[in-house]
Amino acid sequence: MNDPWVIGQFDLTIRLILALVLGGLIGFERELSNQAAGFRTHILVCVGSALIMLLSIYGFSAFSKELNVRMDPSRLAAQVVSGIGFLGAGTIIRNGFSVSGLTTAASLWVVAAIGLAAGAGFYYAAILSTIMVVLSLWILNKIEHKYFGAKKRHLIRVHALDRPGNLGKISDILEKNKVQIRKFGVDEEERDERQTVMIYLNVIIPDYHLVPLLLDDIRHLDGVVGVTME
Repeated sequence: MNDPWVIGQFDLTIRLILALVLGGLIGFERELSNQAAGFRTHILVCVGSALIMLLSIYGFSAFSKELNVRMDPSRLAAQVVSGIGFLGAGTIIRNGFSVSGLTTAASLWVVAAIGLAAGAGFYYAAILSTIMVVLSLWILNKIEHKYFGAKKRHLIRVHALDRPGNLGKISDILEKNKVQIRKFGVDEEERDERQTVMIYLNVIIPDYHLVPLLLDDIRHLDGVVGVTME
């Protein structure tokens, strides 16, 4: 009868390689989306989680037959689930009115769970979860941009010379493209001995494909120094 507290080198290698491949698949999708935590980060999290799971189950096999020792492989695994939060929090960024990185933080949390499953030899669940996550990230990302992008608020920053009528010209361009202005503000600043202002516009854009043309129209206005959007 095989000892449940002992694993061979071949099985150990298979589990770590599987964690590397599964974590890499999800990380590759995040890399294509130009996220801060991409290919390498997801691989490291998944392999690290698998290694901790293997250590938790098999790393203390020398003490498994001691009468006063009780083995609990779930203890280290539980710490991985809670401890991965610091890494996920580092991918969440707030810029003005927008918050980004939540999906990547969630993917890191899922990758940690997949690594634990691979390390425990729970192959089917690990592979099935990876397929579901990759499909969700890829397909739902397209659906979100197509159907829900118009409901999201965006922050447009326009750096311009302090001249009368600038805000009106920008508003005309936005109205022409049916862009809704929800909030706006103006901050005065001085650069290179020129009096300039930073105009902030919180808007809802009906068609995300209009963004390049919209920003280009604003950029070519007389007195506009630069324009960015989040």
